Amino acid sequence: MIDDLQLTEDLAEEYQEFINSEDFANHKLSHYVADVQRVYCADNRPWVIGYSGGKDSSAIMSLIYLALLGLKEEDRTKQVFVVTSDTLVETPVVVNHINDSLAAIQAGAERDGLPITCHKVVPEDDQTFWSSLLGKGYPAPTRSFRWCTERMKINPVSDFIKSKVSQFDEVIVVLGSRSQESASRAQVIAKHKIDGSRLARHTTLANAFIFTPIDTWGVDDVWKILRLCHLVTKETPYGIKNIWSNDYDLEWENPWGGKNLTLWNLYKDSSGQGECPMVIDETTPSCGNSRFGCWTCTVVTRDRAMESLIQNGEEWMSPLLEFRNKLAVTTDPAVKDEYRNYKRRTGKVSYQYAKEGEDIALERKHVPGPYWMKYRQQWLRELLELDKRYKSEDRGIELITEKELHAIRQEWIKDPNEPDWNDSLPIIFKEVYGYDLDWVYDDSASFGKDDAQLITELCEGFDVTPEMIMKLIELEVSMDGLSRRSGIANKVSSILKKDWGSLEEIKSKHSDLQSKAEYDVHQQEIDKYNDELQLLDAQLNKEF
Repeated sequence: MIDDLQLTEDLAEEYQEFINSEDFANHKLSHYVADVQRVYCADNRPWVIGYSGGKDSSAIMSLIYLALLGLKEEDRTKQVFVVTSDTLVETPVVVNHINDSLAAIQAGAERDGLPITCHKVVPEDDQTFWSSLLGKGYPAPTRSFRWCTERMKINPVSDFIKSKVSQFDEVIVVLGSRSQESASRAQVIAKHKIDGSRLARHTTLANAFIFTPIDTWGVDDVWKILRLCHLVTKETPYGIKNIWSNDYDLEWENPWGGKNLTLWNLYKDSSGQGECPMVIDETTPSCGNSRFGCWTCTVVTRDRAMESLIQNGEEWMSPLLEFRNKLAVTTDPAVKDEYRNYKRRTGKVSYQYAKEGEDIALERKHVPGPYWMKYRQQWLRELLELDKRYKSEDRGIELITEKELHAIRQEWIKDPNEPDWNDSLPIIFKEVYGYDLDWVYDDSASFGKDDAQLITELCEGFDVTPEMIMKLIELEVSMDGLSRRSGIANKVSSILKKDWGSLEEIKSKHSDLQSKAEYDVHQQEIDKYNDELQLLDAQLNKEF
């Protein structure tokens, strides 16, 4: 089954013995190898393998690599794209592991003549974690507002899959999903299963199909193929235990070369932490309590995965954990109002809906909006200082990219509530690094510090909000030179309709409007009844 033209004779025999001898979920491994080969050779649709670098995706990669090695060269006709999603805030030690693994897989595929290519996808510059949190002011993700998954994981992978669909008409997405890992995910895939086929339809992408070769495997099966080691059940002083017994010379060996020992070390002593799965749609389970996830993740109260890494020798990551914990504090309902603007990014103050059983006459609490600009500026400075420190230590990591900095700067300048007319980001960057980036300046695009100060002073005597005047002038500048100024009335109207002033002033205004609205409703009912009475009176007079 394994082509010894690609591997040495001894190594091929060892792999062949392992494939034919070891049981995986009540079947020999050869059963799953043959299953993969059968699906691969059934049509011309290329494969996209979701690779996160964790144990499940590494297991599926090993299985597919072995299956392709076992095919004749003329049968390896379909391209296999290995795609990994880099959120740009992955845990640093995991990033290094993934980069090394992708390089090894690519080198092994080229050596063995396999049609495998590796690809890394990242979010759009204005959709990254930092451009969203520091740029737009999005609050740190929580279970109820997990804005990061779609922007940073689903969309980049979906765009890659759609690009292959447009190129090949249809594709098959291969995932390391297992029923034991996520019952809900298994139910969704089963619901979309195609009768008489090993494939399921993708839940959201047309012309994309899902193949899950190891969906029946348990966690021991996963480690068995990663260790290439035998698992036996023995009686021990602590009861019946599964014991690893190395019956082969292959232990830890990847079929493409290199060892899986690094992966094992990432998982050991992890307090039960798992991995962040390859996210392809909203049915994929959240990363949450995972070892293979983002170091900035605030969906969970404590990041035990990073704590475990630090306790096991990665002390240099302690400042990252402290930074992450600082962001997590801001999600506490008790302090939300301190860190976040009282207005939403729409420029309006929103209020909570009345909960079931609550008195609707009670004052509704406002819903906080984006982070205040001062905190975004403070956190960016701290992040840049950390980035500078790690670069000086040759850690080989980049906490924030230049493209993200340019995107954040534009978000600050054009912020709907607190436009940064001081253009403070280049200033902060130079104070931290001591040099400038190639910033793009547009004198006509926004106000400077002196302009803002002048307008503020003028507005003080007229009881007018200076931010509103600045936004109106900005709109006029943006329309200057256009031959057709269509829609300008609507744009002016949208600016005037925003909530301007302090929270107390806005609440008072809303209260007055609500009272007026209630009066108008009652007055309409009174007028209606008066009209009916007049009509009835006219009919009576006519009758008598």
